[in-house]
Amino acid sequence: MTGWIFYGLAGLFFLLSQYAAIESWREREGRAARRFFVAGMHLPLPFVVLGLLDVSGAWALGILGVLVLVAGDMFFPRRGGTIGEGIVPRGRIDERDTMFSRVDLVAGTRPYQAYYHRHPGRKKGDDRLRANPGLLSSAASFYDPHIFPAARANFELIEYNRAYVDGEVAEQQLSVDPCFLARYLKQLARKYGAVSVGITRLQDYHLYSYRGRRHHYGEPVDNDHGYALALTVEMDHDYVRNAPYALSVLESSRQYIRSGLLALWLARIIRDMGYAARAHIDGEYEVVCPLVARDAGLGEIGRMGLLMTPELGPRVRIAVVTTSAPLQVDDRQERYSMIDFCLKCRKCADVCPSRAIPFGGRENIDGVWRWQIDQQACFTYWTRTGTDCARCMSVCPFSHPNTPLHNLVRQGINHSGLFRTFAARMDDFAYGRKPKPLTRTEVMRAEGLD
Repeated sequence: MTGWIFYGLAGLFFLLSQYAAIESWREREGRAARRFFVAGMHLPLPFVVLGLLDVSGAWALGILGVLVLVAGDMFFPRRGGTIGEGIVPRGRIDERDTMFSRVDLVAGTRPYQAYYHRHPGRKKGDDRLRANPGLLSSAASFYDPHIFPAARANFELIEYNRAYVDGEVAEQQLSVDPCFLARYLKQLARKYGAVSVGITRLQDYHLYSYRGRRHHYGEPVDNDHGYALALTVEMDHDYVRNAPYALSVLESSRQYIRSGLLALWLARIIRDMGYAARAHIDGEYEVVCPLVARDAGLGEIGRMGLLMTPELGPRVRIAVVTTSAPLQVDDRQERYSMIDFCLKCRKCADVCPSRAIPFGGRENIDGVWRWQIDQQACFTYWTRTGTDCARCMSVCPFSHPNTPLHNLVRQGINHSGLFRTFAARMDDFAYGRKPKPLTRTEVMRAEGLD
């Protein structure tokens, strides 16, 4: 009788391994497919041997008990650790300090002189950075004559839409129920392509202190909206796997459009109900989107400095709508498991071409326990290659597709510290510590374009 128990376990491990191999093959993960296939040939062998030996029932029950305990540790929720004290930043961030703002400063202009009068230590490095070819430049090292123009067209479309982030509010104000309106807006956002949507009260630290982009440079941010709705859209898995090459920046720009259009649309709907509403899209931010999204319950800020969502990890783009309309807010969900996994994994730091991602633990920066990337090193790499890199995003174990196989792993990561360590090592085993980017030819061939 005990032999059949072991044969059953052997069959279970064989089937799971082969299922993982098939799914990996479908995802064009050749290395993972081969390794899962070979593992499926070897993992069942110990159970087959135990079945042939017909060991005692006590041994069989003991092994089954261990497997049940392991499964329980993986999949039954229980309270884990805590994120840590001090999750509220002290004060606001000045958008003029971001690399997106600093790279646009022109020598000899008043903004240039004023900024480096305040920050003389940044001038030399920033001048060197501005001497590089720049994002989507034909002189950049990863220039692609077909893909770069398409990405540039996407960013130009975003530029055209910036005029519509705000607008007139209808004179007649609709009486709304906060619970219903929140559910309605979330349902609309998901229906039109959002992966996740959350609502939070707009906090002072969500807002930039001063604008830093182009025609709004130096303007103080004065936004008295009481609520903020954050949404995410998915970036295509294969295009992101091409990172740091051209297809990744094409996909990045495409999803800035999708998330931005959703935010513009929702803001217009709210204004037509008689409430103030402003969309915050690429280049037209008054808020720090990852902080809003985190407080709206959409994820945590991970090692790479990006929002880590439970569904897709960092493989998302974010947009925000702030509004005066009364909305039921979502509770902030502390996902300790994601922070703990980032502590154990460190793959993004290993593969970062600019070495901008720290390897150590979180530090208390301005009252918040977090990782601080070297934004100048990161952005300098962008200006040399012409793409927005996304290498860290492409290799993150949380970035795998939203499929039953990967969701099973995410479930285990969510509930078990032991499994988090195992999952990080298994990801290295299956996909490699430094996975090779998917080539443009491989992506195009999968879409029938090459």
